[in-house]
Amino acid sequence: MTLGGCAASAQSSGPFSLFDNIFTGSISQGSRTAPQAPRPATTAQAPGAAPVWSGEDGASGHPLMTAAAIREAASNFDNCVASMWPDAARRGISQDSFQRFTTGLVPDLRIMDLMDSQPEFTKAIWDYLDILVNDNRLAKGREVLAKYKPQFDAAERAYGVDRYIIASIWGIESNYSTQMGDRSVLQSTATLACVGRRQKYFRDEFLVTLEILHRGDLKPEQMRGSWAGAFGPTQFMPTAFKRFAVDADGDGRRDVVDNPADLIFSTANNLKKDGWQSGASWGYEVVLPQGFNFMLADRAKAMSIAQWQQLGLKRANNQPFPNPADKAYVLAPAGADGPGFLMLQNFRVIMKYNPAEAYALAIGHFADRLRGGAPFIQPWPRQERVLSRAERLELQQLLVQRGYYRGEPDGQLGGQTREALRGFQASIGTPADGFASSDVLERLRGR
Repeated sequence: MTLGGCAASAQSSGPFSLFDNIFTGSISQGSRTAPQAPRPATTAQAPGAAPVWSGEDGASGHPLMTAAAIREAASNFDNCVASMWPDAARRGISQDSFQRFTTGLVPDLRIMDLMDSQPEFTKAIWDYLDILVNDNRLAKGREVLAKYKPQFDAAERAYGVDRYIIASIWGIESNYSTQMGDRSVLQSTATLACVGRRQKYFRDEFLVTLEILHRGDLKPEQMRGSWAGAFGPTQFMPTAFKRFAVDADGDGRRDVVDNPADLIFSTANNLKKDGWQSGASWGYEVVLPQGFNFMLADRAKAMSIAQWQQLGLKRANNQPFPNPADKAYVLAPAGADGPGFLMLQNFRVIMKYNPAEAYALAIGHFADRLRGGAPFIQPWPRQERVLSRAERLELQQLLVQRGYYRGEPDGQLGGQTREALRGFQASIGTPADGFASSDVLERLRGR
């Protein structure tokens, strides 16, 4: 829901500020005076004030992310916003609402730095899990489950979605409403609709924000969240709100910020419409057999659990699989030296909510822990050093030189890089697990 699968890089105020590596009228364009210089977001920073835009080109290299392009777009911000009135009118937004919610808007150019941020170091998946799945958060989650039991009961009956998954999303996205982000969704989406490299996407997010405010579901002060516009305890993007938000208590408003019933029902509705299978797990921790062919560890290579068992996979707790006919794929997020997992349909649904494997694994595991389950059994390779961005770039460049990688090196280790790594690892006789370790980098260097 946070990003609807189409703006993964936009997420930033929930846990993935940690993971940060993410939208017939009479108002004329001339009725809003265009500023003659960059807006206040570019001015010098006062002591103790929030960070302002660096004034530098974005790291993506996109032509709309150059400092000159950002300044030019900022100088035209008022005209850009005014130009969206006809589209707003077609969506049923009144002229009064449009003027009321857009008057006085200024661009928050600090967002341009956040949009193109490329952190030098990222965290290992086990570090993310340590941060997100902890005793304090679990205790709070159990309190929330008890406090809102009637609402969770009703949502389970209505949608067939596991209450522990909903509570897990609530806990991990906002630490149970205590970390929801503090940026104005209206200002953030307006900025991104008029400045930077994703204006088309964020134009829709901005206009939907106006729809939400015009309809009266939420007030502007409730719509505060990440720099990309995700808001509320389970971090809806505005367009996800439009698709999935539910008025659970019949008060005429879909309040996913301050109304627990609406929040729980809306999150369940999102998961259900994305394909949640009632009564099924998200996946299982499994022990991979010696000599396992890691070329099979791929989302595109799903087989029945019974077929995986024939290849030697078994549950880490030695319990039987409830439904051997279920289709699943193998995930080995830390390579051959870490735990393995069999991922079912519901794991794919969680990844539609936020398409990061570490996030989806944290959600599933946190839900199991809330249910009374045990921590993961197998150890993580905590001795492994996380590669810096420069090392990740070098690794991709070396894979290009050796003919394994055909993408553009960007320091982001996604599926294409893992596939290339597997090919290289297979060529040198090591487990082809696609894990970007310091050892495989040394081997690519020929040392």
